[in-house]
Amino acid sequence: MQLMSGTEDLYRSYLDLRWHFDPAAASATGITALDHRLGSFDAEAMRTHLAAFKSMAAAAEQLEIDETEEEIDRTAFLDEIRITVFRFEREKPHIHDPGYWLSHLFQGFHSLLRRRDPEARPRGHGVLGRLKATPAFLRSARETLVDPPRIFLDTASAMVAGGPALFREAASAAKHWAPETSDDLDEALAEAESALERFALALRSELNANPDELSFAIGEDQFNRRLHHEHALQAGAPELYRYGLHLVEEVEAEVIALARKIDPSTPWRKLIERLRNQSPPGTDLVNVFREETGRAREFVAERSLVRIPDGELEVVDTPRFLRPLVPFAAYEAPGAMAADRSGMFYVTSPNGARSSEGLYCMHEVAATAIHEAYPGHHLQMLTAQAQESPVRRVLWTPVTVEGWALYCEELMAEEGYFASLEQRLFQRLHLLWRAIRIVLDVGLHTRGMTPVEATDYMVDHLAMDRGRAAAEVSRYCAWPTYQLCYAVGRREILHLRDAYRDREGGSFQLQQFHNEFLSYGGLPVSLIRWGMGLGIDE
Repeated sequence: MQLMSGTEDLYRSYLDLRWHFDPAAASATGITALDHRLGSFDAEAMRTHLAAFKSMAAAAEQLEIDETEEEIDRTAFLDEIRITVFRFEREKPHIHDPGYWLSHLFQGFHSLLRRRDPEARPRGHGVLGRLKATPAFLRSARETLVDPPRIFLDTASAMVAGGPALFREAASAAKHWAPETSDDLDEALAEAESALERFALALRSELNANPDELSFAIGEDQFNRRLHHEHALQAGAPELYRYGLHLVEEVEAEVIALARKIDPSTPWRKLIERLRNQSPPGTDLVNVFREETGRAREFVAERSLVRIPDGELEVVDTPRFLRPLVPFAAYEAPGAMAADRSGMFYVTSPNGARSSEGLYCMHEVAATAIHEAYPGHHLQMLTAQAQESPVRRVLWTPVTVEGWALYCEELMAEEGYFASLEQRLFQRLHLLWRAIRIVLDVGLHTRGMTPVEATDYMVDHLAMDRGRAAAEVSRYCAWPTYQLCYAVGRREILHLRDAYRDREGGSFQLQQFHNEFLSYGGLPVSLIRWGMGLGIDE
């Protein structure tokens, strides 16, 4: 039997602490012991949680480590704890963002619905326990929340509408899993729905929005702190802002050139608006994505681009409660600690219908399937969850995960995957979109950019529908530094590939690079560079 390293042992202790802090995330990752609980985020509970996290960080700092691979894991582990403490002490989402509470609540039920444990009865009791806990949880939220930014209130109001359907679906499933709970479930469901209705009323008329239009912004110091500790990036906000502006200019020129090849008589924005109205054929949008996902997987296998791990991918309609957060498509990985290896690829059909009319452009489907499935998120997450190190199975940063998915769009273009100029055009438009995210992410949180200005910028540069652009911007306000990780992560991976190719010379193999890269899970790219023997920095 292989003995655990000191870092692995301590990280498992940290995970126990983390799951008690966030039992909904525990359920999502496959931990079953806390399925009946919801988290506690009031002032006293947060003081206790943060003190425990700080104690864990001190213990990690004192570990004596000789091996480079373990030092890499310890570094990532320490930064995860530090950014958690920084976030709750400085940004305080539990105080200022009602969406933080709703996301936890809804994840708690959704994770039980999608899990496939051999024994279902305990999940039924878990649903009952969480329904019973919901009124007190939402009451605590109402008592804790203070001065939420208007944009957070609006997002939460959109989210709350999907809650009752989620509660009912969970209760119905629980009756099937644990019939003996049926009467108790009916009573708990009624009380949970009533509590959610009261919370929705509070969002509309009781919670006073912060009068500062920029109250969502975390400021440059905290933004840079996140860049360093969450993503292990040395570049700060000013440098990334300049890079974003440069990338927007560069990719916009590529988009214009491709548009001219397709139709030289039409301005590129008008051409994109026209092409966006070309929906996939047929009425079953989910099946369109399912077929494209299969085609991408076959292409990756035929070209031997990267080792494909075992694990199923289900392409399904986006659950109603997730629709305000997933207006188009998204991926949900299997639980890192669960036996089930099935990922979920959510596709949001208009109004929950199967038709694709008016929502998806047929030329975007290929790039989206690459990004979310093969060789993007699904392949990477399955590979991560096969690693021995619990740090590499569980811990990830979007600079690596979102960067890899965007890099994969580039990789598949290099390999000739896209079947038409129109598909290639939208692949570059996706890159332009991610470049713009750098500008807006930094601009909103450190440069005084307002949500309206950010929405205008996106509409002007992407010919994007204003409603879609506004929904995008609301996410950027709530998740600082996440959005820039797509394009910045792509850049970091391309630089790493160049350095790896230079070292290997004539023996360079693309699959070998990808397999070695993915063996680090979702750890920051700079730490992967260190592990590959290419130094911490370029």
